[in-house]
Amino acid sequence: MVAQAEIIVDERAPSALAQLPSWEATYATALVILDAVAITLAAAIALRVRFGPSAFRQASAWTGIVGAAFSPTWVAVMAANRAYESRFLGTGSEEFRRVFRAAIGFIAIVASVCYAAHIELARGYVAIALPLGTALTLLGRYGARRVLHAQRARGRCTRRVLAIGDRHHIVELVRHVRRATHSGLHVVGACVPDAGEPTVRVPGGDVPVVGTLTLVTDAIRRLRADAVAVTASPAVSAQTLRRLAWELEGSGVDLLVSPVLTDVAGPRISIRPVAGLPLLHINEPEFTGGRRLLKGVLDRTLAGVGLLLLLPVLLLIGLLVRADSPGPAVFRQHRVGQGGRGFTCYKFRSMRVTAEADRALLLDLNERSEGLLFKIRDDPRITRVGRWLRKYSMDELPQLWNVFKGDMSAVGPRPPLPSEAEKYGFDVRRRLLVKPGLTGLWQISGRADLPWDEAVRLDLFYVENWSPALDLLVLWKTAFAVLRGHGAY
Repeated sequence: MVAQAEIIVDERAPSALAQLPSWEATYATALVILDAVAITLAAAIALRVRFGPSAFRQASAWTGIVGAAFSPTWVAVMAANRAYESRFLGTGSEEFRRVFRAAIGFIAIVASVCYAAHIELARGYVAIALPLGTALTLLGRYGARRVLHAQRARGRCTRRVLAIGDRHHIVELVRHVRRATHSGLHVVGACVPDAGEPTVRVPGGDVPVVGTLTLVTDAIRRLRADAVAVTASPAVSAQTLRRLAWELEGSGVDLLVSPVLTDVAGPRISIRPVAGLPLLHINEPEFTGGRRLLKGVLDRTLAGVGLLLLLPVLLLIGLLVRADSPGPAVFRQHRVGQGGRGFTCYKFRSMRVTAEADRALLLDLNERSEGLLFKIRDDPRITRVGRWLRKYSMDELPQLWNVFKGDMSAVGPRPPLPSEAEKYGFDVRRRLLVKPGLTGLWQISGRADLPWDEAVRLDLFYVENWSPALDLLVLWKTAFAVLRGHGAY
């Protein structure tokens, strides 16, 4: 452990270390244009809807003046809420939250100005323009984010990251970063406390060691790094981290620090200053209470509506399953739910009726031997219709009945088999603290292609950090994951 590592002071101006990547400036400019177009289009549509075909003649002069001021004011309020800062763009929900805050602030500004200046503005016009402008802005940013993610998947529009810490923690950091290509982080080098091997060995491509903890600033300059990621490592002391932060002031290089306690989402974290020392307060996970009750009501409502709307589709799939192979259309299986309680899980039968008996003959073909799951990409037991059903997760539609009954939730961890749950250790057993889900983070992050440890990590993250907003996000992304059909077998 290097407790007294020092950072070499660069006598040149801090700004010489790094410059804002050109793609970030271009992306932020594109967002400004999209936001301006969104509110202008919303104002035009609201004008047309409120005043009809002759909108420009019927609308008052004040309506035209205020409408013309919408675009620059909208962009200014977005900028004031830091909705164009690079750290909030491209990943996470913070960007969308800032758009919502800006929209609320914009509405307050319009109301205040109109009241103070005694401006008579048509209420119907405002009631249409502002919500529509917010929706179009969010839609535009979502589209821009999809384009950005596509570019990052090709290795473009990324930030060059220098990782600092011991080799083990750097390996973990690189693995997570490479798995989440949409984050736009690309680890180009590492600074480690020892001067051993010239690289940090990571599956999929080693990371070069470019110096020790005393040569961080020099390494940033040589690598043209845009960010420094400090791992949760005993090799980096508080003094080292503090001096590094001072050195990076004004440089344009972001400082990213991995917390010691990982997989805790922002809403559970708050700062509690004690005698000038900022301490992180971690709230307990929420397993009961009003929000859980609301989640249950929404689950059953969505499941009930889904069953009614999809009834013709369910009947058609049932007929196709029966016509494709002998046996029942619906497969019943005992699963383990919340608190370890068992329940009967319903699925459309996607395998021949002898599948359970034939499993023992296929153990050598299991592609998931690192965990508790049994998965074969080209499982010979799957029927023709079953293969199509699994690709698009149509075989799981009968689980809407499980959600309606209260055995499952719309979003949650994967429901395990009793044989799997019996082998759970203390950590993994926390998956059973909440109801299993029809979909979950595992569904939108790779489905059956996910390694066992990563699937467990995602499930535990959901258990610890669930929220209504996270549920809505998972449901939204599930639709795209199902349509792509990747990782389902």
